[in-house]
Amino acid sequence: MARPRKPLLSTDRIVETARALVDAEGLATLSTRRLAAELGVSGPSLYNHFRTKDQILEAVADSVSAQVDLSMFEDGRDWRTALHDWAVSYRTALRDHPNIVPVLARGPGRRPAGLRLADAVFGAMVGAGWPPAQATSIGALMRYFIMGSALGSFAGGFVDDETAYDPADYPHLGQAHLLAEQQEKIDERAFEVGLTALLDGLVQQFQRVTGTE
Repeated sequence: MARPRKPLLSTDRIVETARALVDAEGLATLSTRRLAAELGVSGPSLYNHFRTKDQILEAVADSVSAQVDLSMFEDGRDWRTALHDWAVSYRTALRDHPNIVPVLARGPGRRPAGLRLADAVFGAMVGAGWPPAQATSIGALMRYFIMGSALGSFAGGFVDDETAYDPADYPHLGQAHLLAEQQEKIDERAFEVGLTALLDGLVQQFQRVTGTE
């Protein structure tokens, strides 16, 4: 029997193609018509796998959540180290797929990988001795911090035009035009500084909660 000219349509292939399209051109460019054209199929054939475009976006978002490493919550690392390593992995996944972050920021909903992520963090914190209510708060604040860092670049928000920062108006921004060219370094350093401060603060809280000061 002759092989089909085109790869058979599958859920994974649809999600991978949609993710690549969103990565390259943004959320606004994704439509079932455009996606079908990228896949070389007719539009209605997508509905055998997904009923709506929103379902496709949810699947794309969950495929990004699935890239986040969760092994640190199972291999014996202490809770602070585990949170740090997980946050770095999470931010890396979001940095690699920044255009899907607004969908991820809505929360996990019913997405399996997103729910596994939330379950792993909460379970690890409770297992380490945090009260459940505070473990929930930790999961929330970590998510706020990581998502916020992925929604935009601080350094990239400054233009590389020195004339934009008149010292008469902005006496402390004389070097601001240099920030954009060092965007990645500055943003990485800011994330690590913030993460360290956040985790150090949690350690102090944990010592008070558990009476280990």
